[in-house]
Amino acid sequence: MTQAIETTGKAAMGVRRFGRVNWLGLLTLCQREVQRFLVVWTQTLLAPLVTAGLFLVIFSIAIGPRRGDVMGMPFTHFIAPGILMMTVIQNAFANTSSSIMVSKVQGNIVDTLMPPLSPMELVIGYFAGGIARGLVVATVISASLWLVLGIGLAHPLIALIYVVLGAAFLSGLGIMAGIVAQKFDQMAAITNFIVTPLAFLSGTFYSVEALPPVLREITRFNPMFYLIDGGRYGVLGVSDSNIWLGLAVSVASVAVVAWLAWVMFRRGTRLKS
Repeated sequence: MTQAIETTGKAAMGVRRFGRVNWLGLLTLCQREVQRFLVVWTQTLLAPLVTAGLFLVIFSIAIGPRRGDVMGMPFTHFIAPGILMMTVIQNAFANTSSSIMVSKVQGNIVDTLMPPLSPMELVIGYFAGGIARGLVVATVISASLWLVLGIGLAHPLIALIYVVLGAAFLSGLGIMAGIVAQKFDQMAAITNFIVTPLAFLSGTFYSVEALPPVLREITRFNPMFYLIDGGRYGVLGVSDSNIWLGLAVSVASVAVVAWLAWVMFRRGTRLKS
């Protein structure tokens, strides 16, 4: 009987150790990541709105009057969802990458690593902050597009799904960049030479059907193309690719970056040394 009780106790301890989620720690991390960007809302929310507006104004003035309809839509309307998605993914990347990078530079990353949080809980906590920032930015820009251009949402649920997937994908990339980079100039290099080119060369300001065949096929290997194309379908109801193929690619891309972020947290490379 005593042996049975001991065995049951050990099994219960195993369940507590491996089966339970540290909800308090996870929710605290999520709250911290959300409050990070809400405290400096002029930089994290107002600035993206101004930047998106400038893109629309500049392209409308420089190209709009001489450019015909694109995919049956006025050029300004066509680029609006692309700018929205581009702003969302850039802000999601900035949220997670800057959070980890600043913590490493200031030496307080230990405050995140020491609590009893599993690698998956760390990934979820950072993802929550990046997705929340992406959703808030998307909401603000969508409201502005409706007020200024009269653009609504052709498929609200699909638009929401792609905004979440886009923010999640770049949140994962931001985690990896924050872990890999040791200095701010390394982070700037990742942003300038990887993230920004992928975002700009993904059909944000043009239809990929206008590209030469070779470039068109290369573009289809860019996960951000499917995110921006799906966002455009959610807003305008038109797209360059099959929307369900884009959804599958986007979900797979999020799963891959989440797994890679989990591996990095589990190993602790450039975090614990």
